[in-house]
Amino acid sequence: MDANRRQSGIQQLLAAEQEAQQIVNAARAAKSARLRQAKEEAEREIAEYRAQMEAEFQRKVAEEETATKIEQLNQQAASISPEVIQMLLRHVTTVKN
Repeated sequence: MDANRRQSGIQQLLAAEQEAQQIVNAARAAKSARLRQAKEEAEREIAEYRAQMEAEFQRKVAEEETATKIEQLNQQAASISPEVIQMLLRHVTTVKN
C-alpha cells in the first residue's frame, strides 16, 4: 500500500503541476492580450490627438492666410482709393448733351 500511496501522491503532484502550468499559461495569454489591447488603444488615442492637432494647425494657418489677404486687399484699396474717387467725381460732374 505504501507504493500505491506514493504513486498516488506523485500523480497528484504531477496533476497539480500541470494545473499550475495551465494557470500560468492562461495568465500569460491574458497579459499578452491586455498589452495588445492597451497598445491598440494608445495608437488610436495618438491618431485622434494627431488629427486634432493637425486640424487646429490648419485652422490657424487658414486664419493667418486670411488675415494676410485682408491686409493686402486693404493696402490695395487704400492705394487706388484716391484715383477711384477722382474718376467718380469726374463722371458725376461731367455733363453731356
